[in-house]
Amino acid sequence: MAVHLTLGRTLVTGAAGALGSAVCRALTGAGGAVLALDRAEAAPRLAQLAAELGVETGTLDVADAGGWERLAVAGRLQPFSGAVLVAGGWRGGAPITEAPPGELEELLQLNLVSAWVSLRAVLPPLCAAKDGAVVVIGSRSAVEPASGAGSAAYTASKAALLALAQAAAAEVRGQGVRVNAVLPSVIDTAQNRAAMPDADPSRWVSPDALAASVLHLLTNPDVSGAALPVYGRL
Repeated sequence: MAVHLTLGRTLVTGAAGALGSAVCRALTGAGGAVLALDRAEAAPRLAQLAAELGVETGTLDVADAGGWERLAVAGRLQPFSGAVLVAGGWRGGAPITEAPPGELEELLQLNLVSAWVSLRAVLPPLCAAKDGAVVVIGSRSAVEPASGAGSAAYTASKAALLALAQAAAAEVRGQGVRVNAVLPSVIDTAQNRAAMPDADPSRWVSPDALAASVLHLLTNPDVSGAALPVYGRL
């Protein structure tokens, strides 16, 4: 995909995971600088990313507004021109009537509240600069809820995340800031292969392909409020 705008410095949450690290590689490969953020327990993997790619790293619970504030006060956040909100989680495998009682609350915290808090941290500096872009990681089930049968809480959390992203896009469009979402089907990760040993991963979306779509949305100045399907061959 062609890069339309020059990449500046991009914040990546959930950077130590399979998709987050692929996003970091895509950004640095395109000449951008990266602040790779993840939870404290992911510090060893962040150190590996720093050694491999030369990125800055930091530890952060993205649902903790105080953590974002501490990073800002320490001068770790700015300047930046983009953010990729990869942090999130999946739970599922049972119908609503059999799911754990707290599953919905847990997934809303992981996928919706974390993005809400992150957007409140990253949008004001971008709006002040009157330039920049944010990409969130949604899910195909956000727009095809029936595909999320058996993981209804996850599906609901990702649908809410997409609504949040599109509302945010409308709020900041006049300030030169773009907010978009990518909607993967199943991402080809070691964790998903272990969870679905009988599936055909050649039909899934590779982290690198999804990262390329993220890069496109970060650098295309004409796209905001989009929900980009990245379904692989499913």
